Amino acid sequence: MRRLAATAAAIAVLLTAACGSSDDSSGAGSGGVDRVKVGAIPIVDVAPLHLGNAKGFFREQDIEIEVVNTTGGSIAVTGVVSRQFDFAFGNVVSLITARSQGIPVKAITVGNASTGKPGADFGGVVVPPDSPITDAAGLAGKNIAINNLNNITDTTTRASVRKAGGDPSNIRWTELPFPEMPAAVMAKRVDAAMLVEPFFTIAQNQGARVVAYNFAEAIPDMTVAAYFSTEQTITQRADLTGRFRAAMEKSLKYAQEHPDEARQVLQTYTQIDPAVAAKITLPAWPAEINRASVQTLADLMHGDGLLKEKVDVAELLP
Repeated sequence: MRRLAATAAAIAVLLTAACGSSDDSSGAGSGGVDRVKVGAIPIVDVAPLHLGNAKGFFREQDIEIEVVNTTGGSIAVTGVVSRQFDFAFGNVVSLITARSQGIPVKAITVGNASTGKPGADFGGVVVPPDSPITDAAGLAGKNIAINNLNNITDTTTRASVRKAGGDPSNIRWTELPFPEMPAAVMAKRVDAAMLVEPFFTIAQNQGARVVAYNFAEAIPDMTVAAYFSTEQTITQRADLTGRFRAAMEKSLKYAQEHPDEARQVLQTYTQIDPAVAAKITLPAWPAEINRASVQTLADLMHGDGLLKEKVDVAELLP
């Protein structure tokens, strides 16, 4: 929790500096095209962002995007508040955490969602092939790798362990970037890892076994992430935000309806092998945020002690 407090304090300083500025420049370039930076993890979840860019959906809205790689939601929040990014992709638990700390981030549109199908989802918890762990309950007391502490990966893993009859209170968490997790699991540097695609399939191809589909098991049809910015950006640059939302919503719809193209675009921003890309499970890219699922996540966070008080997520959501 000390690390989380330090992060919050740093963001508070950035937020104060940002709010002291009245600059509402849209970053417009020649021809009236707005150049914007979007923070996003280079994982399957953000395929619609890259696909929509390739299809020209952002250009249709007079927007030119530059995607800047991040490692997780807390980094995305910091980048948006410091104006390193105009918009970003982040898991909803990180956004709830930021909002509870007085950081006025706000979702613009859905990012992605679980398929809701245990056994056929785009993420889960894996263990080495010879691990004695056989189900989610067996993860109690183990060392589990996640990409960022206090985000959707550990929150939903706790929920999955709890539903299986285990006690998640003594799980030890190790922060690792997703690309490093398969090797860490196979070398037994950690007992397990919570992975998303394409690294979920990569780990299984190396022999790792799935013991929990935590996204699908935690909450039905769960919204995993959203594209977001600060309230200040959304208000001061309302026209740009509206055009970004329109382009992003068209991109999400297109990716959902054209899964083969969503797989192909992975070659442009990840190093995933084409053979792996053909096998991975894609997330759902729905039209809207499942508001009830976000509230349930906030309630789980409160129960786990990540939030001091219960949170109404209405102010966070569009």
